[in-house]
Amino acid sequence: MNVIVIAVISLGVIAFILAVILYATSKKFAVYEDPRIGKVAEALPQANCGGCGFPGCSAFATACVNADSLDGLNCPPGGSKVMNNVASILGLDAEEKEPMVAVVRCNGTCDNRPTTNEYDGAKNCAIASSLYGGESDCSYGCLGFGDCVDVCKFDAIHINPKTRLPEVDEEKCTACNACVTACPHSIIELRKLGPRSRRIYVSCMNEDRGPVARKACEVSCIGCGICVKTCPFDAITIKNKLAYIDYNKCKLCRKCVDACPQNAIIEVNFPVRKPRVKKEDEKGAAVTKKKVATDANQTMKAEGSKVKKVDQPKTDQAKE
Repeated sequence: MNVIVIAVISLGVIAFILAVILYATSKKFAVYEDPRIGKVAEALPQANCGGCGFPGCSAFATACVNADSLDGLNCPPGGSKVMNNVASILGLDAEEKEPMVAVVRCNGTCDNRPTTNEYDGAKNCAIASSLYGGESDCSYGCLGFGDCVDVCKFDAIHINPKTRLPEVDEEKCTACNACVTACPHSIIELRKLGPRSRRIYVSCMNEDRGPVARKACEVSCIGCGICVKTCPFDAITIKNKLAYIDYNKCKLCRKCVDACPQNAIIEVNFPVRKPRVKKEDEKGAAVTKKKVATDANQTMKAEGSKVKKVDQPKTDQAKE
């Protein structure tokens, strides 16, 4: 019996000593955490998508609390509403940013880009891009295996089974940049959502010479530079035989869309254009109209002369 009591007391003393040691250690090496970090983290959507440039929402909250200003810090899924809440918690001003959306810069559908070979391997864009260029002669286009779909946490992008190209749902897209990072061919870009969700961009990434690019895809950019000459706002540049539209300079005039001989420039959410009459048709219509008017005048003169000829005898009879 004494042995049991002694064992219990010994264990109790050892546990007490260890508890004191642990308490002292925790106090000595304690890491202070600003309570505002928890408040900021609660205001975030907790998507942990990495669109802010940090590993997760907790890391982003810590960065916001430690920063003297919120300039350069942004939560894409939360948008302006969440950043305004974060600013109110920290007593800072939130930077106003225009909404962005992911854009797929490839129009190489099955009809536009003929298949020249067949890939029989893992259905993964990253793996496929390391082994070959694609199922057509264009090695810059979409591979169509959906790595972008897999990484999207907001169900905002899907592969169209007919075109085999990814399509972005702009209402769901948060511009988190996950799909941009996942694409091995870098055909997905974040661009401004635009007024009334209207956008104009070059839907091609092919940097081959014009004839080679045109052979690979019917709607590829051939770097002809016609769009550059047409744009009155200096918003289009040619680099590596590929046109690019700066969305900060573009005024959405759509002149480049009409000028592109390859139909490589895409306009989104614009009203349907009225069919334009060609100049030759306009000239032909004008000539026809003029001819009709001339014929009408001649007919009227002829009828007038007939009336006079008929009325003349009556006048002579009246005189007699």
